[in-house]
Amino acid sequence: MPALRSLFPPAQPNQVHRLKVSQLHELHIAEYGNPDGKPVVLLHGGPGAGTNPTMARFHDPAVYRIVMFDQRGSGRSTPRAELAENTTWELVADMEQIRQHLGIDRWQVFGGSWGACLALAYSETHPERVTEIVLRGVFTLRRKEIQWFYQEGASRILPDAWESFIAPIPVDERGDLVAAYHARLTGDDSGTQLACARAWSMWEGAALSLLPNPGRVAAFGQPDYALAFARIESHYFINGGFLDSDDQLIANAHRLNGIPCTIVHGRYDVCTPVFIAWDLHRAWPEADLRIVADCGHAMTEPGNISELVAATERYKTGT
Repeated sequence: MPALRSLFPPAQPNQVHRLKVSQLHELHIAEYGNPDGKPVVLLHGGPGAGTNPTMARFHDPAVYRIVMFDQRGSGRSTPRAELAENTTWELVADMEQIRQHLGIDRWQVFGGSWGACLALAYSETHPERVTEIVLRGVFTLRRKEIQWFYQEGASRILPDAWESFIAPIPVDERGDLVAAYHARLTGDDSGTQLACARAWSMWEGAALSLLPNPGRVAAFGQPDYALAFARIESHYFINGGFLDSDDQLIANAHRLNGIPCTIVHGRYDVCTPVFIAWDLHRAWPEADLRIVADCGHAMTEPGNISELVAATERYKTGT
């Protein structure tokens, strides 16, 4: 059995940019690796999670020009946790602004979870700008995917964490938990807003990996992180991701034909079950699907790391 691949060493960004993409929103952009290298854009999850330095470690910094940005309302982009002018298609347009601002003609698109959803939306809109696609923990924002994690499904696997998730919502409102949470996360009661943000975020933190990680759950419960994460996620989810139809991203996968792609998905992913990656692969059979036998959703689980790094290594020489 071949040895697992590991992350590249930690590094600091070599350039940091601020880009005004609208009258309201300004994005934080960081570049790592080789300024003259093969361009790749990394898309964080959530929506609302923001980037972190570990994301830059999946690509060889000697070969790749690694571009990361905090999406609208997330991370160090401003205004933080802002929902106005914050839709999938505005993020797709932001990616084009970033690409043009940095003088990049074509780039690899790499994203996990919500980042995979955004990667598909962007690549289906601008396939001519994409050299390769690497997806992890695929999410396409279909109603059944939202229902699985926020209504019934994952609740059957993690009933202890689920009890904490539903606790802030009165019993008579639990028939639509996304709507109940969204109302509170966008309401005027700051105490209720924070309590609900922490419950929402910590539920996701509890479900990310195959093995429990209490430190991650605690980090997801930090107020500043939780508010942006929960507000933006619920905003996107109650609006169906601002997609034209429930299955838009899978129905339009044919637009990606000819673009090399690797899909990495943990067999025991509780957040976005493996059937999502399977559905995408059936619609786009030329994509290379790698189901990782001993992983959940988190990009930092060893098997997921190994497959993702292997993919970026295979694509080093693509143009």
